[in-house]
Amino acid sequence: MKRDSFMEPLEGIIVPLVSPLLDSETLDEPGLGRLIEHVIAGGVQGIFILGTTGEGPSLSLRLKRSLIEQTCRAVGGRVPVLVGVLDTSLSESLALAAWAAEKGAAAVVAVPPYYLPLDPPELIHYIGRLAERMPLPVYLYNQPEYTRAAITPEILARVADRPNLVGLKDTSGNMIHFQQMCRLMRDRQEFSLFVGPDGLTAEAVLMGGSGGVNAGANLAPALYVALYRAARSGDLAGVRRLQDKVLRFIEAIYLPAAGRLRALKGLKAALARRGICRNVLADPQLAIEPPLADKIAERLAELDLDHPD
Repeated sequence: MKRDSFMEPLEGIIVPLVSPLLDSETLDEPGLGRLIEHVIAGGVQGIFILGTTGEGPSLSLRLKRSLIEQTCRAVGGRVPVLVGVLDTSLSESLALAAWAAEKGAAAVVAVPPYYLPLDPPELIHYIGRLAERMPLPVYLYNQPEYTRAAITPEILARVADRPNLVGLKDTSGNMIHFQQMCRLMRDRQEFSLFVGPDGLTAEAVLMGGSGGVNAGANLAPALYVALYRAARSGDLAGVRRLQDKVLRFIEAIYLPAAGRLRALKGLKAALARRGICRNVLADPQLAIEPPLADKIAERLAELDLDHPD
């Protein structure tokens, strides 16, 4: 599937869905269904599975395929489903993308190969091969903290004309680079530029970005959608009010846990307390213990996320 069959540029809030689990090898299908209904009711414009928040690298191939199939079935075409292809092998990424296409996914989100780092010429070559061979439209995923290979504005300028590339998610937090990308792609309205960090979405949209791929939208989709809409419409007073609530959300849910995946751990603990899915992470990650989960639940209750405005 090439760019001309991808209906229109994607924008708004794309939720990087957590992967509801019963254990490391068993999908929590009822939890997945509840989570999908929750985020769609909150107004998200797309669902991204098997990313960092979805613990994609930690899941078996069997579980990845099950999650793709069950998600596409539950969504039923109401919003686009984007699938993370995070393998270091191009052939394995292509195989998973083919499965996703067969099950009804709209696009893939691809990271540069990690562990064996690529120099810029190699990364440009890899992206070109990826784009031309993928059966679905491709969003690049700039996650240099984990991949050790940054997709810089200079690299984006070299690859953006590939016919199957439709956008980029930037989780680097480097807003100078993101603004340079927005300027670079200003005349390419068909190319979407998203940020990952929750606290940067409003700034990104005001600078010309397409929206956010925000983990917090798992729990508070309406809040993030309201923030996006305020930024998109230029309602600066609304942006300030909602941004303050997002920052308080981050402090309440993401910061109490320890470690580099504390946002994911806080989200799963909070989602469990709301009865959406279980507080289970894939091995070897450890879930938050009850005392800290209790603290997160108390802070969550103070935020009144059901009334974002």
